[in-house]
Amino acid sequence: MATNAVAGSKIVSQADWLVARKKLLAKEKELTHLRDALAAERRTLPWVRVEHNYLFDTPAGKKTLADLFDGRSQLAVYHFMFGPDWKEGCPGCSMAADGFDGVKPHLIQRDVTFTAMSRASLDQIEAFKKRMGWRFPWVSSRNNSFNRDFQVSFTREELASGKVYNYGTMNFPAEEAPGFSTFAKDSAGNVFHTYSTFGRGLDELLGVYYFLDRSAKGRNEDGLPHPMAWVRHHDRYEIRPTGDSSCCSAGH
Repeated sequence: MATNAVAGSKIVSQADWLVARKKLLAKEKELTHLRDALAAERRTLPWVRVEHNYLFDTPAGKKTLADLFDGRSQLAVYHFMFGPDWKEGCPGCSMAADGFDGVKPHLIQRDVTFTAMSRASLDQIEAFKKRMGWRFPWVSSRNNSFNRDFQVSFTREELASGKVYNYGTMNFPAEEAPGFSTFAKDSAGNVFHTYSTFGRGLDELLGVYYFLDRSAKGRNEDGLPHPMAWVRHHDRYEIRPTGDSSCCSAGH
């Protein structure tokens, strides 16, 4: 039985591969059923009424949280790491955001409005969106307490105190953190917070990892300073997609 020196995997016959694949398939199906059950349990979480009247800066002027629903009954918010003093948004958040434009029209069909949100100014956000070629809604929470209230922005004192992120279960190395929150609005216009997730709870937004996790080498992140140390903004990679007219020389 041969071994692939690159991947470290055994080389077997098609028949033997099929036996191993079916064994793994049983575990994959078990995980699928567990994920379905967890999603159902997630939908039974109680709601919390949002009492604060937040105002956000948007290209159409000031808007409340209720306004951001854009006539629908559900709102999904991606907490994008982009601080007031940052020159650009987080590369990891940007990798997730590369898929937002494609998701948006499908969410609308299911009565869900999507927006990203950051503490960067609206001018910073609009300039970065233009650079990255994105069109999805993205508002600024710079002039309100939304980010701090939903535990995705911290003071230096809070960071120094210890566990401040993911419901107080872990430390975080920066004053801005990523997250995903959902809200619902009733017929009277009341807004409710229904769910938030942070940390590894955001993995499913990183579609790139779906492909990598099923490739021979997987994420191939062993030995890096941290798992996503390889990630860059899509216009900063040296290797560009074939046919990309913006591709530069190695001196880029």
